[in-house]
Amino acid sequence: MAASQASLLLQKQLKDLCKKPVDGFSAGLVDENNVFDWSVSIMGPPDTLYEGGFFSAIMSFPQNYPISPPTVRFTTEVWHPNVYPDGKVCISILHPPGDDPNGYELATERWSPVHTVESIVLSIISMLSSPNDESPANIDAAKQWRDSREEFRKRVSRCVRKSQELL
Repeated sequence: MAASQASLLLQKQLKDLCKKPVDGFSAGLVDENNVFDWSVSIMGPPDTLYEGGFFSAIMSFPQNYPISPPTVRFTTEVWHPNVYPDGKVCISILHPPGDDPNGYELATERWSPVHTVESIVLSIISMLSSPNDESPANIDAAKQWRDSREEFRKRVSRCVRKSQELL
């Protein structure tokens, strides 16, 4: 039952995005027979180090969506404090609902069923604009962001160039 409700909700969100595309990203299904895995293309936000980049990601939804959050993993290299080395995105709204066992986040900052594909991707775009190095997923990127901003900028520029070459 939950899977069919999740499927209907995801179909509706896909239809809405097709009817009214949102600036900064595009999204669609990886496989038209599976509404639970989406391919997302994010354009590097203007006036950021990521500007001009085209970053691909896979958004995987659980069968009990929207009760539980999806996971998002970049398939294009992204050097960022809030992106694990394997590409998995680490932002509060993708963390399970409820209290944070580590005490870093308020429950209100974590996943809520009101989030949509659009709000998730817009949060990721915002993350690219302002890294959070307080609780990083990529410790090396966070350290470089804090201590060696010029080296960080160069590394991100290489990622942007690589992403453009993949087009």
